[in-house]
Amino acid sequence: MRRRLAAVVLVVAAAVAVYFFLVRNSTVAPTVRVPELTSTIGSGDEAVGVDATGRIVRFLPVPQEPPLPQLPISEVPKSGHLAGPVLQQARVLGAAPPALRPYVKGSYYGESGVDVELTSGIELRFGDASQAGRKWKAAAAVLADPSITALDYVDLHAPTRPAVGGSGHTLPAVP
Repeated sequence: MRRRLAAVVLVVAAAVAVYFFLVRNSTVAPTVRVPELTSTIGSGDEAVGVDATGRIVRFLPVPQEPPLPQLPISEVPKSGHLAGPVLQQARVLGAAPPALRPYVKGSYYGESGVDVELTSGIELRFGDASQAGRKWKAAAAVLADPSITALDYVDLHAPTRPAVGGSGHTLPAVP
């Protein structure tokens, strides 16, 4: 009888020790992450949102103001995720800093890769979506440069050395 009682006490002590040292601080807290829409497929009431990773987000309404850039495809992929050049565009648009998002008119996939058009007509040439955050920072630095008053494009293929060209479009107005 004493052996059984000692075994039970030992098992209970081990369970308390496991709980106290391993489980107690490992509780799971529920979190809900709502995706941020960065572009759309379609327009009007038929528009469907897309997040920065290219995932189709059907359960969130698309905001009307400020309008999100529309991706150049007509049908929503059945897979629920973008692929190819449109995915590259979604990733570039998703990396846009919040301060520049109101100035983004749209994007397309051109000869140089992903191109983003600003509302002022200036074209930002990204190439692919790699280093999109760094490329957006380089674009912001060029657009904020007081010595530049007009341009047509900013080539961001090499984000440490952005190139500018043309003089046909004025810079976007500061809010």
